[in-house]
Amino acid sequence: MLRFLVSLGLGALLGLGVGLYLGWVQFPLEYINSPISALDPKYRDEYTVMVAQGFQDDADSVAAIQRLRVLGIENVPEYVFGQAERYITNSRSPVEIQALIALSEGLGRTSPLFEPYRPPVGSTP
Repeated sequence: MLRFLVSLGLGALLGLGVGLYLGWVQFPLEYINSPISALDPKYRDEYTVMVAQGFQDDADSVAAIQRLRVLGIENVPEYVFGQAERYITNSRSPVEIQALIALSEGLGRTSPLFEPYRPPVGSTP
């Protein structure tokens, strides 16, 4: 039994040593600057929401389009409109939905689905 435990311990230490050597010395991780267009769809959606929230602050539709074009999107107004509708149908955060609606309408696209998320007339945001 003692021979088995000693062999097991030596094997674990040897495996750990070889693994650390291979991971840190022989084949280390190389960081490569990936383009933003390679983002996972989840993070593309988050980026779009952040751009929409920035649009709510500055109301600069040209800057919003430029920020979204880096995702490789050809028709930015259609993309934002589709994401706003998708967020509404999936019952996402009302704050995110309102930001997407503001950007979509700022880019000239609207829908009857947007009505419940607009602030009442005469109220301040």
